[in-house]
Parts: sequence; structure tokens; C-alpha cells
Amino acid sequence: MTSPRTGDMPPGELRRHAHDVSDWIADYLAGVGDMPVFPSVRPGDLTAALPAEPPARGEPMERVLDDFRRLVVPGITHWNHPAFFGYFSVSASGPGILGEMLAAALNVNAMVWRSSPAATELEDVTTAWLRVLLGLPATFEGVINDTASSSSLYALAAAREVAYPESHRAGMFGLRPGRIYASEHAHSSVEKAALTLGFGQDGFRKIPTDPYFRMDVEELARALREDVDAGLQPVAVVPTLGTTSTASVDPVADVVALAREHGAWVHVDAAYGGPAAIVPELRPLFEGWEGADSIVVNPHKWLFTPIDCSVLYCRRPQALVRAFSIVPEYLTSSELAASRSLMDYGVSLGRRFRSLKLWFVLRYFGREGLEDRIREHVDLAKALAGWIEDTPGWTVVAPVDLGLVAFRFAPDEVGGEEADRLNHRIMERVNASGEAFLTHTALGGRTTLRIAVGNVKTTQAHVARTWTLLRNAAEAARG
Repeated sequence: MTSPRTGDMPPGELRRHAHDVSDWIADYLAGVGDMPVFPSVRPGDLTAALPAEPPARGEPMERVLDDFRRLVVPGITHWNHPAFFGYFSVSASGPGILGEMLAAALNVNAMVWRSSPAATELEDVTTAWLRVLLGLPATFEGVINDTASSSSLYALAAAREVAYPESHRAGMFGLRPGRIYASEHAHSSVEKAALTLGFGQDGFRKIPTDPYFRMDVEELARALREDVDAGLQPVAVVPTLGTTSTASVDPVADVVALAREHGAWVHVDAAYGGPAAIVPELRPLFEGWEGADSIVVNPHKWLFTPIDCSVLYCRRPQALVRAFSIVPEYLTSSELAASRSLMDYGVSLGRRFRSLKLWFVLRYFGREGLEDRIREHVDLAKALAGWIEDTPGWTVVAPVDLGLVAFRFAPDEVGGEEADRLNHRIMERVNASGEAFLTHTALGGRTTLRIAVGNVKTTQAHVARTWTLLRNAAEAARG
């Protein structure tokens, strides 16, 4: 006989609260644009408002949901807000949220085919669909991870496996030192991967960029020659298609050609920019990426899929499997030879059913719907860049090829560190307004503001209002 103190929430109660939660989600998404993007809270506010210890006895779900609305939501930075322009957008669309809800309900672990046949095969199908949309050849095999940090780590682990096949058994100690190369504007996760894989900071070399913040191919060639002459092993080169600071596009075709001369793996970080390849007129920006060994694309950045969802494509998947495949007896089964075991493509044994939400997004919007939305975001970014360039004292500091605008307020009479402080004050005023949210970076040692357009709900009105807020903030900050 089941004790009233054991078992799960009764189905009737679950149904009632699920209706309440789904209604709240729909209302939230409909009204998030009227909420402050950035909360007016201070570090420690939520911690202080909650008990230091968990409850001894279970509490009614009504009370839990009330505390969620009363305490948690006021402390949220709303990435789903149409005027969230910071970092890179990770807006969650309706179909993606529905897929996430169902994945949570199914609660499967897609580690081997037997552990969840549909989750394993839907990942195969969904990554193949996305590959077709991106225009990549069928030689690329896709696997879904949590974020680009993991995807890039796994790709570079495969590169290490190719460069040092003996390291699989003996480790890296005593082997010829190797290096991984990326531009000075590459994402920090690439350097973290080099550290994690045992190359150390000396094993990661930053390549200078050209005036447009793209990897300088001549500098890369020089670095490769110098390192080979010094007895170092070129392991991998990581060009970026859509850098974090400026969304610059490295010359992938030239990088691939250079890397091939030295036997180095090429991993393309297209975590942000990759989805733009769906748009026909933007695909020339990606010329040459089909020659890479691996590519990462994040649907949770610009394909309206709830975080987290990162797709790693690999043209040499056997190297990826060699780097990670360990099959204990308790995971063997008769289907192993006829199916993929997704656990073999990275560190994680436990794997969420991430393909379901991406499948929902791809089916609901379709190629044309995704194409139209991404194209509109690029058009909005270019329009904003035009407004900035036409306004005295403001300047766009990098080409606007995708959905990001890097700019600063730099009137002639204000320069150096004073201008940097001024731009910080402008950003803080805009963010404090609650109407919009943006972030900054440093280019050439100078503070630069960033607006990343990519939210599924963003319209020209949101971009125009943010531009007004920026100009008003500049006037107030100088006053």
C-alpha cells in the first residue's frame, strides 16, 4: 500500500497547475515587452528573501508558484524582451518552448539508441535538416550539445586525437608541444578549450586582426611558419563567423588553405553567425566553411530555440568518436552496430532530448519563416548603423554584415579615457531605464557599445526607441 507521503504529484493536481503555468507563459510572452528588461535589484536581494534551509514538509504548489511570481520574476533580466540587445539574443519562440516542455515531460536520456530510440534518431534527422538549410555538404555529421563552449571543446579534442594519436593511451606528457590558433577576437571558450585539453596558455596563440577585425591571414601564415620552425605542432586553427565583439567574419577559405599546408584541423566557430547562412544573399559570407573539419552553430542564439542547444558538425566524425568512445559492459546492446551512440561524441553520458525543441522550431517556421526573420534582423541592424553614422558625434566602428552593430559616442571635443567613461554612463542610463538593454566591449583599447538584433519579437520600433534612448542618454551624461 502506497503511503500518502510517497509517490508523485497526482495527475489531477498536475493538470491544474500545468494549465496555470501554460497560461502564465503565454501571458508572459505576450507582455514581456512591457516589463523592465533589466531588473532594479541588487546582488543578494533574492538570497536574502528566501529561507536559508529547505522546507521540512512539502509546500502547496500554489505557494511555490506565488513565490516564483513574487520573488523570482522581479529579479530576471528578460532575454525574451524585444529590446534585449545585449550579448547575443537567445529568445525562446513559442514552438521551441512547447518542445522543451514535452522534452521535460518525457525525461529521456539519449545516450545510446536503446536508452531512447526516438531521441537518438530525431537528433540525426534534425541536425541533417539544419545542415541542408545551412547549405553544408552531407559529409558533415551533426550532434547536439549544450553550448558552443562544449562543442568547440569536443571538436578540438578530435583535433588533438588526430595530431597526437598516441596521446589517447599515454597522455600528452613528453610529446611535442602543440598550438591552437584563433584571432584576438575569438570567443574565450576557445582558449578555455586549449587549457582544458592540456595545451596550456602557451599552447594557444592569438592572431592579430585586420582593420575590419577579421583574422589577418598573413599574420596566421607567419605564426604557423614561426612555430613549425621552433619545433611546435600546429594542432588546430579556429576562424570565427560572427565574432562576439563585432560579428566580424574571418576569411575561412584562406584559413582552411593555410591550415591544410600544416596538417592542422580547422574548427569554425559559427555559433552566432551560422544561422545567417540560411539567407541566400548572406551565404557568400560563409564561403569556404564547407572545407572545415568541424563547425559549431547555436540554434539558441539566432534560431529562436530555448537555451541550451548547440549543434556541432564534424566532417571527420570518426576522430570525434575516437577521442571519446568508451563503452562499458552495462551500455552494450545488440543495436550498437546499427545505430549511433550519441554518448560517443563528447564527455556527457546523460543527454537531454534537445532535438525535440529544435525540430518544433524548424517545422513551425520552415525555411522561409526563418529566412525572413533573420533577414529582417540584419536589415534592422543596417538601418541602425545608418542612423548612427548620420548623427554627429556618433560612429560605427566595425562593418555591419550580420545583426550586430558596434559603435560609440565620440564627439571631437571628448577623447581617450573620458570618452570611455562617457560611453559607460550612456550604457548604464539606457539599461537603468528598463526600456532596453545593451552591453559593451573593447576595441583598440577603447570602450565600444554593442547592439545585437536577433530576438524573434524585435521590430523597427524597438530599435528606433533604443536609438532615441541612446541619444537622450548621451545628452544627459554630458550635462
